[in-house]
Amino acid sequence: MPLRLLRASLILSAVVLAGCNGSIDDIAPKATQELSPKLISDMKTKGMSQTSPIMVRIFKEEGKLEVWKQKTTGRYDLLASYNICKWSGKLGPKYIEGDRQAPEGFYTVQPGQMNPNSSYYLSFNIGFPNAYDRVHGRSGQHLMVHGACSSSGCYSMTDAQVGQIYALAREAFKGGQTSFQIQAFPFRMTAANMARYKDDPNYAFWTMLKEGYDHFEITKVPPKVDVCEKRYVFNQISDQPMSAAGACPVTAQPESLQTAYQTYTKTYEAAFSTAANGGSKLAPMSSIGGLKEAAIVAEWSKKRSRGERVPMEPPSLNPDGSVTQTERMGRIDSPEGRKMAALEAEKEAKEKAAAAKKAQAVAAATPPAPTVPAAAQVTPVVVTPETGVAEPKAGFLSGLRRRMASTN
Repeated sequence: MPLRLLRASLILSAVVLAGCNGSIDDIAPKATQELSPKLISDMKTKGMSQTSPIMVRIFKEEGKLEVWKQKTTGRYDLLASYNICKWSGKLGPKYIEGDRQAPEGFYTVQPGQMNPNSSYYLSFNIGFPNAYDRVHGRSGQHLMVHGACSSSGCYSMTDAQVGQIYALAREAFKGGQTSFQIQAFPFRMTAANMARYKDDPNYAFWTMLKEGYDHFEITKVPPKVDVCEKRYVFNQISDQPMSAAGACPVTAQPESLQTAYQTYTKTYEAAFSTAANGGSKLAPMSSIGGLKEAAIVAEWSKKRSRGERVPMEPPSLNPDGSVTQTERMGRIDSPEGRKMAALEAEKEAKEKAAAAKKAQAVAAATPPAPTVPAAAQVTPVVVTPETGVAEPKAGFLSGLRRRMASTN
């Protein structure tokens, strides 16, 4: 093999292998940027090493992405909180491809899911669908945390933000962490918020997520997450493997955790009761109405991707089963979109021409108003205040005489 071809082959092999291992920092400089001095300072203050494990929490309603990091004690502490630039859809889980929903649940990110060459600056795949999603038949792909502040089902950050989040994950992987957990919630799962959403169709799903949320609040350690009987289970220890669709095996849980959870739950229930009875001035955000609404939005997405003209915003399913969609149509720049726009313009022109023709026909069929002879016209009069007698209006008789003279 010629030396030039051999070098090219070696370079190509190196690139491919780097891509498989999820580490191609040498050809993606933006993925190698240093952590900010503030983050490094905060780590030292909180007893964290630069390469200690991380965990990410996401809250839709509050629009926050938090990075938690392990301290020397083994417990995690909040290191950084970022405002999410954009997330699409409504509160509630993702159901099917095209529903534009940002996922909710517990996900895992491994080094191979990191993308230093993302079209959205930097990104990492959150791991949707997970075991819970798959056992419920949920579909979708390429659900990311990424930069560029643009979202169609992802959690989008600014480039500067995702650069630092990416660097924190990179350093944790360098320190030996094999994967980090993402906990994606509709809102902070406080008693007040749960009371606000107690009548929401997604409430049962959120109550299940809350158990994992509570375990982290109690222990400040990412919970062990499994799926059995088509539901999430947390911090359960078993000698038998878990099956997402099968019956949950016999499990055990540390007694200290059970005791702490019971105490936590008792306090929560009292707070929930107070919040539910007292009401809240903060109105709940809209949430997805299950698979039916997801299917409606997915169909809108398909039409839009084909270049058809569709409403600017995706349709929304109302509680009574009706569908609301914006009247403003989007003009998609594609052959199909231009064809539909031309057909709509032609239809509108025909409707206007038909309306004009109808107006002309009505005008032609209407007989002209008859001409009233001057002699038959009513003589204008005024009432003299002094006599109370009606007399011809001043100037009327002289005008009548002039017309009669000209006639003769």
